[in-house]
Amino acid sequence: MHSVQQVLAEYWPFILFLISGAASAAAAIHAAMTKQDVRAAIGWVAVVLFSPLLGAAFYLVAGINRVRKQRVSRQRADSSIPQEVIHQLLVEDVASVSGVQFSALKILGDRVNAFKLLHSNTIRLLDGGDETYPAMLEAIKGAQRSIALQSYIFDHDEVGIELAQALIDAQARGVTVRVLIDAIGAKYSRPPIVHMLEKGGVRTARFMRPVIGVRLVYANLRSHRKLLVIDGTHGFTGGMNIRAGFVTAIAKENVTHDTHFQVSGPVVYQLMLNFAHDWQFTTQEKLSGPVWFSTSSADFVLEGGVPMRCVPSGPDSTLGSTHDMLLGALSIAQRHVRIQSPYFLPDVSLVAALATAARRGVRVDIVIPGANNLKLVNAAMMAQIDQLILTGCQVWRASGTFDHSKLFTVDGGWSYVGSSNLDPRSLRLNFELDLEVYDRNLTQQLDARIDATIATAERITIRSLMRRSFALRLRDKIVWLASPYL
Repeated sequence: MHSVQQVLAEYWPFILFLISGAASAAAAIHAAMTKQDVRAAIGWVAVVLFSPLLGAAFYLVAGINRVRKQRVSRQRADSSIPQEVIHQLLVEDVASVSGVQFSALKILGDRVNAFKLLHSNTIRLLDGGDETYPAMLEAIKGAQRSIALQSYIFDHDEVGIELAQALIDAQARGVTVRVLIDAIGAKYSRPPIVHMLEKGGVRTARFMRPVIGVRLVYANLRSHRKLLVIDGTHGFTGGMNIRAGFVTAIAKENVTHDTHFQVSGPVVYQLMLNFAHDWQFTTQEKLSGPVWFSTSSADFVLEGGVPMRCVPSGPDSTLGSTHDMLLGALSIAQRHVRIQSPYFLPDVSLVAALATAARRGVRVDIVIPGANNLKLVNAAMMAQIDQLILTGCQVWRASGTFDHSKLFTVDGGWSYVGSSNLDPRSLRLNFELDLEVYDRNLTQQLDARIDATIATAERITIRSLMRRSFALRLRDKIVWLASPYL
């Protein structure tokens, strides 16, 4: 009788073939049965079948969405806002503040998002790091009870060190501070700012930290959210990371542009609920009580105010929230849609919605960067842009340095701003956080900002695309084929 060692030595190629075949079949069946996007399903099945064993291993790490099954239970949205003021905050109709067509969009938002649309909010647009970081520093230095900060990137540079020291000082004077940084984003600078914060006594965590055997299976999922909540009553959110490159005095002529927003009112409660959920998922510590959530009605009920809500999205129960909101906004647009996105790779359904809006007579302006920090994404964008131009959308390549802003406005009365890009990663893989705002004043400010960019931009036409060399256009198309995985 052959020993086990003899069998393995003689038949190992056949055994390996059987194991590889079984693993590939199991992974391919799982992808076909669980993926909702046919392109993703086809892509993963191809990877698994044409890369025996290695493809199945890669799918195990990057292709299975375990977050939707193992997520921490989210608190019921707005559940802790004092009940005696809830009825004063609910927005029943938005026609008077934004326009009749937005009533249907408000209903859509109620159904695809857990958070209610509430008024009594204020919102202030902050232009780049020159306005954002001083406002954040001032808020941190004035904190009395708590500070919650979440960012995709928190660099260990001049700006990061100043903000980190302010957080450390706040902790030292008795303020409770929590900082959550994405595990991938934390590696953008060396040494990571995490070490400085922890040494200074600030409890800091890394979201989806890829520790082998624990978080490796989440390596393809990232938290792209950016928020800062002070004392549970006022906050900041938008598209900006914490980096010196956003400050003109430091980066000078190479400064990166962006937009961020300072908010107050009940929307801050929603921001804090998002942070508390992500923090508990990462650390198992539950944040609750008056330290983190104000129970004073004076912090919520203001005269008038802006109807607003948070829209979280990600590969959990909120999957598709932003995608659905953008499709809805395009379907109700009557006059003008303006979009500014640094990484503009809409999927088939969004391309169709943009094209349909343009064909209905809606003016659709799309602004992309002239200078992009991600070369592959820029190539994929250029390969796809003709699909929109041919249907009547106007696409503009901005001049100047890179602009990281993510802005979406409709008919001068509705805005969608925050961390989400219009690309597959942002819409399906990243944890994102945006604001839906029904306010003509903010929308006009954003429209003016986008129009100012268009005034100095180059309009992309089919003729200008065809003037590019065949080799360049072929390269772009090849990169575009991989766009769902960029």
